[in-house]
Amino acid sequence: MPATPTRTTPTPRRAAAAALARCLDPVDAETFFSEHWERRPLVVPRDEPGRFDDLLSEADVERLVCATAIRYPAFRLVREGAQIDIASYARDVSWRPPFTKTADVMRVVAEWEAGATIVLQALHVNWHPLAVFCRLLEGALDRPVQVNSYYTPRGSQGFAVHHDTHDVLVLQVAGEKRWRLYDPLLELPLKHQRYSKALGEHGEATDELVLRAGDTLYLPRGWLHEAETSDTDSLHLTIGITAHTWVDAARDGLAALEREPALRRDIGTGDGDGLDDALAVALDPELVEKRRRRQFLDSRRPIREDGLTQLRALETLGSETLLERRETVIADLEEPPEGPALVFEGKELRFPPHAGEELRACYESEEPFRVSELPGELDDEGRVVLARRLVREGFLRLVVERE
Repeated sequence: MPATPTRTTPTPRRAAAAALARCLDPVDAETFFSEHWERRPLVVPRDEPGRFDDLLSEADVERLVCATAIRYPAFRLVREGAQIDIASYARDVSWRPPFTKTADVMRVVAEWEAGATIVLQALHVNWHPLAVFCRLLEGALDRPVQVNSYYTPRGSQGFAVHHDTHDVLVLQVAGEKRWRLYDPLLELPLKHQRYSKALGEHGEATDELVLRAGDTLYLPRGWLHEAETSDTDSLHLTIGITAHTWVDAARDGLAALEREPALRRDIGTGDGDGLDDALAVALDPELVEKRRRRQFLDSRRPIREDGLTQLRALETLGSETLLERRETVIADLEEPPEGPALVFEGKELRFPPHAGEELRACYESEEPFRVSELPGELDDEGRVVLARRLVREGFLRLVVERE
């Protein structure tokens, strides 16, 4: 088994590649993956205020925390490495049933003034600009992505020295933050291998740096780090990238072996005949990658900010309707002899063989197109039927043309 699995990422769509480039520029993706991914940190200084404001700004954080009755666990407060008791800054809002653990605005403001960091969690599922951005990054990285934000007041520290169990891209949105990096005590930790003082004492910092608005920092999982503000408040995004390791592949392979009766025998009555061959098949790199990719596709949740209006717009769909592929859909097109299939978001949509050319054109499209422009054997009515199904399933969307 290779020490490092071959990275077989599908060619990202244009918007996905642009999202990754936004994080890395002027470093190109090839250099990032060959020299830094799972190897060593990368610092990209820009000092470019406003570069990431459209994703989540200081004003957005203030509005979410102070004006929307945000609820735990969508937010939490931490100070100097410790979580603050939720009961001290959240309360229930009277309703039937009550809204529990909502932000007590005055308490949150007081805690922030006293040095607490406001953490907004799982923004990839509850803040639309970051939901879209993270989905595009997933298309470029071919791995699940998550994001939290950290709003730390001046002269404060949110977390003590620790490591993450996923690779991270840190995007500095506003203010500045001083980071200290330390060599790993545990190389490439797994999800359950969280940082603990039992791992030992870290050495001297191997790097000290200041991230300013518009800068990026990449940290492979396992690299110890801590950060603190100086005389400015700081807002940054931490984008976590989940690895699929050979340990994960082995677990999946072992689950597949449960179907082998000979391997379900007690080890006292069987000799494990066939185990080596079964393991070799289960851990075949091609099959491992196929399982991983399918798990990835099946676990992507739909992002449909216009799901209701698109349903109504279907009533107007005709051969001259302008369509486009949704940028938030990550999909594979399978083309067996019995007919093509689109795989995305836990669905497998099958189509007759004679619709294959039109379906591939929809799958490969990077620009809006009209239904009548689709190539292939289908007549106009058949193309409209195909387009209607793909819109209803969320793969395509109608483009609203402005006069």
